Amino acid sequence: MDKSPEQNSAAAFLYPPIEPLSRRMLEVGGGHEVYVEECGSADGMPVIVLHGGPGGGTSPMMRRFFDPAIYRAVLFDQRGCGRSRPHASVEANTTQDLIADIERIRTALGIDRWVVFGGSWGATLALAYAQAHPERAAYLVLRGVFLGTAAELQWFYGGGAGKFHPELWARFTDPIPEGERGDLIAAYHARLFSGVFATETRYARLWAEWENALATVDARTPGETPVDYARAFARLENHYFMNRCFLDYDGQLLAETARMRGVAGTIVQGRLDMICPPGTAWALHRTWPESELRMVPMAGHALSEPAITAELVKTMDRLHRRQVELGLG
Repeated sequence: MDKSPEQNSAAAFLYPPIEPLSRRMLEVGGGHEVYVEECGSADGMPVIVLHGGPGGGTSPMMRRFFDPAIYRAVLFDQRGCGRSRPHASVEANTTQDLIADIERIRTALGIDRWVVFGGSWGATLALAYAQAHPERAAYLVLRGVFLGTAAELQWFYGGGAGKFHPELWARFTDPIPEGERGDLIAAYHARLFSGVFATETRYARLWAEWENALATVDARTPGETPVDYARAFARLENHYFMNRCFLDYDGQLLAETARMRGVAGTIVQGRLDMICPPGTAWALHRTWPESELRMVPMAGHALSEPAITAELVKTMDRLHRRQVELGLG
């Protein structure tokens, strides 16, 4: 295929589109069913893909980081988003629930150990999973590291990132009365869970668009976000952030990296990431001796950033040559 028209796009680095080998809805308890799909080779090297948000859902693009002749890629929509049901629900929806869901999926598919591939919130969940089940995580591939700390939330929702993009920050903060702007997560929570659909939709779009605007290096006001996506994304993300990502204490994932000793990984981090600044990835790398850090210059946060995409595909292409070493061959 002639890729020359796409040399400056993420698509230039991805494997061609593929259809899933299988799709299923898996009952996981708490009234939830999660959508699960498998792609690539049925007897390939297993990898579980953890999407961002919380509430972002999977997309067909996420299948394309893995050589379909080599990998057995498992993707799923986390509770409350994408094709999982009930939609936008925060009931029985915690980090511990999602970790349990990953284990249910692994058991249902008859997989012993797998590579864990996650970005942003997906990186948070990957670390939480590996620290809970290190014997099941053969290797971690993390992008745009977020550790769920108060400092990270303060950076993005307390004005830090807003100092670099004041016009976009004003678009996010102006709809909130001045007296409530000291805690924007709480202010948005009141509106996202108001019980009035029109109100929830309006503020869900504002919440989602603030994050989407800063996802790439060329930050800009995005187009209007679809209602269903925005409502699930904003409600779930806000729910998790109101509860500090359901971690036991602030800084837990960094403090407890010793729980996943022996689990190696690669961190791919955009140098100009405004959502999850690179200092967090650096701190994780220094605390996790089995990790390698690939800092990508002139790149932001998004999975679709061309340089981020290229580095992730290279990482997965290198990793399959270690299949036997990782106990996956």
